[in-house]
Amino acid sequence: MSDINDPANTIILDTTKGEVIIEMLPDLAPNHCARIKELVIDGFYDGTPFHRVIDNFMAQGGDPTGTGTGGSGKHLDAEFNDEPHVRGVCSMARAQNPNSADSQFFICFADATFLDGQYTAWGKVVSGMDNVDTFARGEPVRNPDRITTAKMADAA
Repeated sequence: MSDINDPANTIILDTTKGEVIIEMLPDLAPNHCARIKELVIDGFYDGTPFHRVIDNFMAQGGDPTGTGTGGSGKHLDAEFNDEPHVRGVCSMARAQNPNSADSQFFICFADATFLDGQYTAWGKVVSGMDNVDTFARGEPVRNPDRITTAKMADAA
């Protein structure tokens, strides 16, 4: 776990393809980071699939139904920031309404700077991007990879 600088703001995802460590960016998106942390601690993400995975774009997960329409039931006001959507950046998925982000998030495979200023970036993968690269692809994914467990590094 040498990739962890701030355990209280670091998520460890155990996935079907291996460990993914995400450093949260609470200075940029404090409300989103606080809510994601709550969901992680509550076990909300455990077992959820990466239901939408697009080559050279992103892997989306965080929906307990696996349909792309589910969530925790608590929408968040947008916290758009200057963090560029580049490889490894984690950002919130949302519907057309900018204030509709809930529990779904995506991890960028490649530069997606056309999303900058329109989606709330809240973290960066600091280890395990090679595991994300191997997630099954699809829209929806037929046999999706999953988050087996998500935990905060300070609780690991």
